[in-house]
Amino acid sequence: MSILFFISGHGFGHASRDVEVLNVLGARGRRDLVLRTAVNPDLLARTLKVPYRLLPGACDTGIIQATSITHDDPATVRAALDFYGDYDARIDEECRRLTGERVSVVVGDIPPLAFAVAERLGVPSVALGNFTWDWIYETHPGFLPDGGEALRRVRDSYRRATLALELPFSGGFDVFPRVQPVPLIARRATHGRAATRAFFGLPPEGRVALLSFGGYGLPDLDLAGLDCRDSWTIVTSDRVSFGGATPPAHVRAIVEREFLTSAFRYEDLVAASDVVVTKPGFGITAECISTGTAMLYTSRGIFREYEVLVSALPRYVRARFIGQSQLFAGRWLEALDALVAQTAPPERMPLDGAEKVAAVIDGMACGR
Repeated sequence: MSILFFISGHGFGHASRDVEVLNVLGARGRRDLVLRTAVNPDLLARTLKVPYRLLPGACDTGIIQATSITHDDPATVRAALDFYGDYDARIDEECRRLTGERVSVVVGDIPPLAFAVAERLGVPSVALGNFTWDWIYETHPGFLPDGGEALRRVRDSYRRATLALELPFSGGFDVFPRVQPVPLIARRATHGRAATRAFFGLPPEGRVALLSFGGYGLPDLDLAGLDCRDSWTIVTSDRVSFGGATPPAHVRAIVEREFLTSAFRYEDLVAASDVVVTKPGFGITAECISTGTAMLYTSRGIFREYEVLVSALPRYVRARFIGQSQLFAGRWLEALDALVAQTAPPERMPLDGAEKVAAVIDGMACGR
């Protein structure tokens, strides 16, 4: 009997935390794991340590991004209205696609489609996440009033979930009939700071800032003229500009094959850095909490989760805001130096969410 995961293709945060759960399920002996998602297959291939089968394709629409730090609001609304406009037909098609699968439980992080399909298949379902899409959409620019029917369909599907596992930094979980809070799921470094820096050719003692803006990167950001270039090394695997054909001496540009052909992972790089320069999302926030790395963050457009994360950051992460104008102008030095001088955050958070979640899913798959 298989465990079927529906994983949102919005950003990397959903997939990165689900990979942790899937790896624990594999360690518990689960082998028939099926992933229904539009997430980049390369991300899954280089992080999953357990056999799985991929059913590619979109299972929700999320937020359409124009860049890593701006959203295309009209496109977001159009995509959602189109997706939920023929929702019943989508459910029918999804069930036909799963003909022949012996599914024991459906896990959704957190596409509404997962729970409508699970009910149609007659199997239990588990919602996993820190926000719901109706909670995001109901305040998203331009979504209402035309999106009212889409919101109704999203909420109706969520109400069909057997159980919702609510991660920290959450919103919107009052829609579920049964909710169980769970600890943080975070990728954890498996290599020490010295070994990671040596592998990636970073200075063993100097200060390192990791630029982390995901698949879109910041192609308009020119790293050549940063005011911190004499005292900081900037490391990135994002798309950025160097002001020339090759990276300057203070920039270490990492290509994807360095992760694909080694035992080192992105979370090791986070742990080996003094500061992550980023936009706040669940995944990178969780990694900064798990590694103790400071976060220099900028705004990311209107997205309801942002305010929840930012309000929680001072409790768990050394964090500091940098405006987009200052970020793109390369005026980083004052903020970086002030950030590393901050005292440790006052609270610590349990990091065993993947183990707790996997135990619940495994139990449901066994009929417990």
